[in-house]
Amino acid sequence: MGKLDEDDRELVPSDGWILSPVTVNYEDGDSVFDVLKRECKAHGIHMEFSTAPIYNTAYIEGIGNLFEFSAGSNSGWMYRVNGKFPNYGCSLYDVKSGDVIEWLYTCDLGHDIGGSNYSK
Repeated sequence: MGKLDEDDRELVPSDGWILSPVTVNYEDGDSVFDVLKRECKAHGIHMEFSTAPIYNTAYIEGIGNLFEFSAGSNSGWMYRVNGKFPNYGCSLYDVKSGDVIEWLYTCDLGHDIGGSNYSK
């Protein structure tokens, strides 16, 4: 929290959860990105992303008005599924029944959240 501007600190709930754990429905072919987009919309959570159509990928710039670089040059959003950080974009990860998807904010390129060792 100390790395965030005072205005940005107000964006982070006291318990740290922008969205507490929820069970979601998904359709065959949904990606982690599809689920994030749908759930943010359903819960009124602001989200910004950019896409690279040539690669069919999406990059998450901000969730809940907390953006990449808000806590320094090594900060931003990372996702993990079933406790592992995939080494590819959220729009390329297909959701399966029982998957546990988490979005975590890192201030140190993932080292501070256990995401410095990606899974393949």
